[in-house]
Amino acid sequence: MTAGPTCRVKLLLAYDGTGYHGFAIQPGVATVGGLLAGALERYLRHTVELTCAGRTDSGVHAWGQVVSFDSRAGVDVTGLQRSVNRALRPAVVVRSAELADPCFDARRSAMGRVYRYTIRNDPVADPFSSRTAWHVAAPLDLNAMRLACDALHGEHDFSAFCRRPPVPGASLVRNVRDARWTDLGEGMLRFEIEASAFCHQMVRSVVGMLVDVGLGKRKAGQMTTVVASRSRQQAGPLAPAHGLCLWEVRY
Repeated sequence: MTAGPTCRVKLLLAYDGTGYHGFAIQPGVATVGGLLAGALERYLRHTVELTCAGRTDSGVHAWGQVVSFDSRAGVDVTGLQRSVNRALRPAVVVRSAELADPCFDARRSAMGRVYRYTIRNDPVADPFSSRTAWHVAAPLDLNAMRLACDALHGEHDFSAFCRRPPVPGASLVRNVRDARWTDLGEGMLRFEIEASAFCHQMVRSVVGMLVDVGLGKRKAGQMTTVVASRSRQQAGPLAPAHGLCLWEVRY
């Protein structure tokens, strides 16, 4: 970190997560956070410590990822944005850059997060959406999938849909404010879910079960039973990572 006065910078990012090992910096592998930190440090000429709103997994995309870090005082955020975009576009783009309150923290200041999951439900795959949508060839019962969403609303222990946290005993209670399916037409379906926070692999696990409901492998009413069970084995398979996108972070 630089010596002397500092300021807090807030970035709004979009990225195609294909080919990256998630956001968090990891030695020896390409990550979104690692590439971003490198581009920032070349411009700022000092090290940075990034805080992100959501640590997306390998292959997961973002349209509304938020990152905060401390920089030398007086930094030109417009120049910083241009420099990073020249280095990382089109896979990683800074949509906006601004100075923030010194107390702002991209993760801890967040009041809610919105994820979107996209499915192409058509007998024939579409090469132009293959990086951002899960192709499900068999017909899906959208009404049943919508009905199953009802059990997700409100505050629940989502242990059945989450990997065990690294800290033993950590709470997996989350407050889901909205969960809905939208038919976008031409075989494209979008699941959108908003919550105060999410636990690891929660959205992909939820979508995996909802698709099982849509395929007739599960009944919509079983969602209530699975949530109450708190058993990861009850939820079923994970949906593929590439259909998931961190859409928005709300402050």
